[in-house]
Amino acid sequence: MPVMNQATWEARAEWPLAGAAIVFLIAYSTQVIGKPTGTSATILTSVIWIIWTVFLIDYAARLYLAERRRRWFLRNIHELLIVALPMLRPLRLLRLITLLRTLHKIGGHALRGRLITYVIASVTILSYVAALTVLDVERNAPGATITSMGDALWWAMATITTVGYGDFYPVTVIGRLIAVALMIGGIAVLGVVTATLASWLVESVAAETTAEVESGDQALQKELAEVKEQLRLLLESNGTTASDDALAQRPSR
Repeated sequence: MPVMNQATWEARAEWPLAGAAIVFLIAYSTQVIGKPTGTSATILTSVIWIIWTVFLIDYAARLYLAERRRRWFLRNIHELLIVALPMLRPLRLLRLITLLRTLHKIGGHALRGRLITYVIASVTILSYVAALTVLDVERNAPGATITSMGDALWWAMATITTVGYGDFYPVTVIGRLIAVALMIGGIAVLGVVTATLASWLVESVAAETTAEVESGDQALQKELAEVKEQLRLLLESNGTTASDDALAQRPSR
């Protein structure tokens, strides 16, 4: 039986944790948007706590299996904060970005297909998670401007694109931290898009230039071959003529 290590654990837990994140997303969305009461609220809260426990087990397992636990712990403080602090629990939904590997296959091997897939998926996940979280922390705050899911989604789209109209804005500390994270995420996505497009343009121009050079080289080589053939024929013709003249000029005995 192979020895379990951190890489093996992460590979095996990747999709189960992505599934748990989807269930968490559904439960949390229902809790925030629907605002259920009574038995429904109790069930949703229980589901959220169970999935949170799953994430806690995953964190503990990766820490235990790490070769250098102290180093891994220090490099993954954010993982501990996400598990330990209730206000950061929606950040676990970013595990859904794991699904981009499947979307990568759907997008095909064409660069533009992959680019469109990644951009749409990343923007959708980041925007929705940020909107849901900011609505949860802002809705009941004094002086809040984000009080509905529609407002939250509009704010998220304006923020991730770094437009920032200012008609809706967070008033709590947690809400502002979410806004900062969303702006950084938006800049990162735009940066990846810009870099990928630039790389694609450079590769396209280089490929076209190479094709033109190769085509020109082939044409030049063909012309040189024709010139060589004409020279060969001319030299052979001149050699034959000179030989005939010499025979004609030789005195007969």
